Order: sequence, then structure tokens, then C-alpha cells
Amino acid sequence: MGETVANLGLYGLGTMGSALALNILDNGFGLHVANRTHSVVADFVTEASKAGLGDRLTPHNDLDQMARDMPSPRAIILMVPAGAPVDAAIARLVPLLGQGDTIIDAGNADFNDTRRRTETVEAEGLTFIGMGVSGGEDGARNGPSIMVGGTPQAWGAIRPMIDAIAAKFEGAPCADHLGSDGAGHFVKTVHNGIEYADMQLIAEVYGLMRNGAGRSPAQIGQVFEKWDKGALQSYLVEITGVVLQAVDKSTGGPAVDVIQDKAGQKGTGRWTVIEALKMGQSASTIEAAVAARGWSAEKETRIAAQGILGGHRGAVSLPDQDYEKAFLAARIIAYAQGFRILAAASDAYDWGLDFARIAEIWRAGCIIRSALLDDISEAFRGDLPQGQLFLASNFADTLKSAIPALRRVAGAAISAGHPVPALTGALAFVDTMAQARGTTDLVQAQRDFFGQHGFEHIDGRTGQHGPWWDA
Repeated sequence: MGETVANLGLYGLGTMGSALALNILDNGFGLHVANRTHSVVADFVTEASKAGLGDRLTPHNDLDQMARDMPSPRAIILMVPAGAPVDAAIARLVPLLGQGDTIIDAGNADFNDTRRRTETVEAEGLTFIGMGVSGGEDGARNGPSIMVGGTPQAWGAIRPMIDAIAAKFEGAPCADHLGSDGAGHFVKTVHNGIEYADMQLIAEVYGLMRNGAGRSPAQIGQVFEKWDKGALQSYLVEITGVVLQAVDKSTGGPAVDVIQDKAGQKGTGRWTVIEALKMGQSASTIEAAVAARGWSAEKETRIAAQGILGGHRGAVSLPDQDYEKAFLAARIIAYAQGFRILAAASDAYDWGLDFARIAEIWRAGCIIRSALLDDISEAFRGDLPQGQLFLASNFADTLKSAIPALRRVAGAAISAGHPVPALTGALAFVDTMAQARGTTDLVQAQRDFFGQHGFEHIDGRTGQHGPWWDA
């Protein structure tokens, strides 16, 4: 292993990069490092030395020097912001590397860029890996979930390191090679889309409990703490319980009350929605979550609209069990919609994604780790009606039991003026999919009337036109 570990390099020592570098060093691997600002390298050397990891670290003044000084074969991990900085680093590396060397983009990346970069880099005789890393700073330092896409031969060369630094679930690494070119980054993107939906669902349930029932954040936090011991057990439910019970030191009040209600986003949620729609898929819960974050950013408009439209939030009185079941039902739909997007992409790009394995990779280290993932993995290894996760027997039984509660929660929220776009988006999906015949017959008739687009007859004939064209 000694010869292999000496050939690892990492460029970009920001929050995630430095955490990942320490993880690599901590697992016994040698590592070359560089950063655009050299003073950051000096600070990292000090940090690594204090942790007793300095003997395995080789610092360099810049990326070019690191590439020249590293022995072949070289595997250089890029931890730089998505977009132009990645392309710039690749452009610098390609002339300095040789056959058998690998460039690894381990940041968030649009999978379309990863596919393009794979083609460009491999045309030069190198290999390229697009690697999704989930778990935030803590995960990067102590064990993230890792989703790898790219040349299988390149995966074999870095697998010992990846397996070592990844999160473990019952001793097994939460990391794997998922497919060619952009597969790893696409799976990470959809992971983040599901994360958006889950966070929005939690926020909506919290809003109903607080603004509809007048409960304090601490009281609601205790409910989430309880839920984390049951079917809703997950990292996001766990931290929600902690966050809502936290106290702000300056005011003595709830910590959440000093936080502006404007949510940020870095693009992966939008990418999920965009790619889904391109492939003819619709993930209503994820779309709702992305939209809700966008609306939240319009603080001034919301203030004005409340004054003009008289925004009113009435009382909502429902038992905690209804909220629990509604959240569980909507969460199942959010995961199911995410996997529907993955299935569409796997077909479109010939990735051959293993959905059961993806669920297993997400069981530890990543933000959406939850109790559901074991059941999801088991479902994909069995027989799925129409290949649909939400129709697997265990999930279908849960949905049939929980949907009435989701109706009560969504209905009460709408009646009382509380926005719940993700909860209602999940319900709309279920209600649509559970109708063997819907109302798009009329939509097709309209399209034929104004554009002669034709329609499929119920007897199977295609390209048909309605009687409005008989004359």
C-alpha cells in the first residue's frame, strides 16, 4: 500500500478539502497538497502536524509544482468550486500528467460538465473520476458517503483509499463505483434533491406546529427527538430536534428566532429538477422544495404582500400522530421520486445504476441517511410492481395507512392559510398515480383542436384526430 498512497494529491484546502485531506492522512495514506493561496497550505501543515499527521504530508507551493513532483501513477483530487475553477485546474494538469494518471473532481458538479470533462481528459490518455461526496465538513473529516463515476480502471486504483475514508455501515464502506462518466455526480445531485425535499417537509411540519398550534420551538424539538427513535429516524430529524431546542445566548430565546427566514441554495436542487424535466420526469416534492427556497429569498416582496393581501395563518389542531404519518408518507414519495429520476438517467446514459446499492451507500455518512434506506434497498432487490418503489408491498402498505393523515394535515393547512407545497406535492403525486384514468384526455383533445397534434385512441390507434376536424 505504501507505493500507492504516495501518489495521492489534493488541490483545494477549503473547509471540505482540508477535512477530506485530514481524513485521508488519518487513514494511513500519504498525501501531497496544494492550494491557490499558499498561506492556506502553511496553515494546513500546522493543523495536520498538531493532529500527529504531518509525517505523511507533502506540501507544495502550487498545483503545477505538486503535479511535477509527484511520482507516477498520480491521482489528484480537486476540491475547488464547481464550474470554471475545475476547468482551469484540469487545463493546468493535463500537460503535466501522463498515461495512467487520474484527475478526480470531488466537488459538487453538474454531471453534464463531468461527462464533457471525462471525454476531454481521456482523449489525452488520462483517466477522469467524478466523485460525489456527501456529509458536509463532519462527513468529509470522519467518513462521508462517496458516489464514484468514471473509468473502472481508475476506480480500481483509488478504491483502497476511498473504502478507507468512507463512512461505514455495519462495517461496510458507504462508497462504490456506480457507472461511467457523470454517474457519480448525478447520483450525488439527486441525493441533494431528496435532501431539499426532506428539509422542506420538516420545515412545513414545524411551521404547522408552531404557527398553527402555537407550540414553542423547544416543544416541537422534543417531538422530533421522539420521532427520531421510530420510523422517521434520520440524521435530519435528529438535528432538527437539537436545533429547535437550542437557546440563543444573546436573547435567551429560541436560536431559530434570530435566523432570517431566507434559505440559500448552491444549485444541486435546481439541477435535479432541470434534469428530471429534461427526461420527462417530475418530482413534485423536490420541485416544491426548490421553489420554496426561491420564494423565501424574496423577503421584501413577502413583507409587502402580507400588508396588501392580508396574510393570515389560522389555528390548526391535529394530533402529533397525524403529523408523523403525513411526514412519513411524504418522505416515502420524495425518495421514490428521486429514484425515478435516477432510473430515467440510468436508461438515458446507459449507466446501469444499481439502485439497491445506492440506497446502501446512503445509509451512513450522508445527509439523507435514514431508517427508510434499508427498506428501500430490500425493495429494489425484490420484485417491484412496474419498477416503482412506492408500489413495493411494504411501502404501499405504509402509504395506504398514512395517506389519510397526509390528507388531514394538508387540508387543515390549506384551510388555515399555511403554505405546505411539499406536503401537497407529495399528495398530488399519490392521487394522480392512483387514478387509472385521469383528465389528460381533455388536454390531448385541446392540443389536437388548436394544433392538430393528434392523439392516441383508447383502442391503441395513434395519430388520431377529433370530430372537430371532420368539417
